[in-house]
Amino acid sequence: MRIAIAEDSTLLREGIAQLLVAEGHVVTASVGDADALLAAIAADEPDLVIVDVRMPPDFVDEGIRAALRIRRDHPGVAVLVLSQHVERRYASELLLDGRGGVGYLLKDRVSDIAGFLDAIVRIADGGVAFDPEVISRLIADRSGPDPRMGELTERETAVLELIAEGHSNTGIAERLFMSQSGVEKHINTIFTKLGVASGSAVNRRVLAVLAYLDLAD
Repeated sequence: MRIAIAEDSTLLREGIAQLLVAEGHVVTASVGDADALLAAIAADEPDLVIVDVRMPPDFVDEGIRAALRIRRDHPGVAVLVLSQHVERRYASELLLDGRGGVGYLLKDRVSDIAGFLDAIVRIADGGVAFDPEVISRLIADRSGPDPRMGELTERETAVLELIAEGHSNTGIAERLFMSQSGVEKHINTIFTKLGVASGSAVNRRVLAVLAYLDLAD
């Protein structure tokens, strides 16, 4: 996989780059600010971008704005955003276009190397991967209960939460000690209860996540 990295911390940036290269990936760019990232993407489009939310010069939202621009101008590029803290607005904006190929992880999660590498693959494949703490914050910050959520059983809610974290059907089955066919039945029921229209499997999962996190219109 071809990956570009934008992170102002040289230590973290180089650490991620070395990890990716060791796993057989190609690092197309390793830069310290959003402008350099956008220039690198325009010159050589990668498969995936890893970008920090806050970057020079003001350390406000330069990284997330670059990520949103990349999703708009380079729809074939997957985006993984890293953040020191959970910020609802940024997580929401990443998902609101209804497409997959996006993730939001807290920087502490990078230390879980296996999980981090797995998230990269899932995102590049068009899925989503949201940090459990991000999901918890988004749910806690809901403006009000979604009546559709009340229709889900406890097990269906557990399945949907793991979908939001980006797990595959196989991964969900392993974590909930279920058969894959059982997981698939739960997912189809979730789609029906949430009113998720038929379409590609990836898009339906993203729409279900939007409904779960109360980000859908």
